[in-house]
Amino acid sequence: MNPLEFEGQCAVVLGGSSGIGRAIALGFARAGATVVVSSRSLDAVDTIATEIERFGGKTLRVASDVVDRESLECLREAVLGAFGSVDILVNAAGVTKRLPTLEMDEDTWKRIMDVNLNGTLRGCQVFGEKMLEQRSGKIINIASLSTFVAFHEVAAYCASKAAVGALTRSLAVEWAPFGVAVNAIAPGVFPTALNSKIIDSPRGQELLIRTPMHRFGDPEELVSTALYLARKETSFTTGQIVVVDGGMLASGVNQ
Repeated sequence: MNPLEFEGQCAVVLGGSSGIGRAIALGFARAGATVVVSSRSLDAVDTIATEIERFGGKTLRVASDVVDRESLECLREAVLGAFGSVDILVNAAGVTKRLPTLEMDEDTWKRIMDVNLNGTLRGCQVFGEKMLEQRSGKIINIASLSTFVAFHEVAAYCASKAAVGALTRSLAVEWAPFGVAVNAIAPGVFPTALNSKIIDSPRGQELLIRTPMHRFGDPEELVSTALYLARKETSFTTGQIVVVDGGMLASGVNQ
């Protein structure tokens, strides 16, 4: 990794205080970018901001919620006021809940959709507006294997992530003439707080067996993919969903 590769660029990571988003945020910081991580918890934001500063990086401490457009707009204005531009956006906020679909109430369904799909849309709209104006920018959404195939008893999550894939491709086509590239990463099974209950269950062991590499991923293994998609040299790459899954999707396993 070139420690100065992203020097002078500003990356905003929504939902970046834990899990996959955190690993990607720190990866950009190590590569020299100014990185602003935001989530609902100001304490969590403060913790990762301190880590970023240990790399000598610049950052801000601003909480926001992807279901609250006004909070995202306040975050954008704070970033622009401090650093002048937003060059990279990572939409990493996500929630899930496993239960039979007949038992899922509409409020739970709407909550998952509002964070995973609508939250991604809000992030793209709020920060994409500035990118279109400056006629440059890289947006990286976090999709899922469930963007392509179904998993058991997580219908709302699967539907939301399939829609994130469609949104990614649609925005890529719409915003390409403005110099804005929109891509996504579809992780396989990576142990995080979001899926810890599944990982520690017999279901998790089944997923492990069905992964051809016979191990789960490490969030650090997604960093190089995010950096690749954000590089100036990959400006002709847009509308793509890059799968990082240890071979699970290629194996045809979809349950």
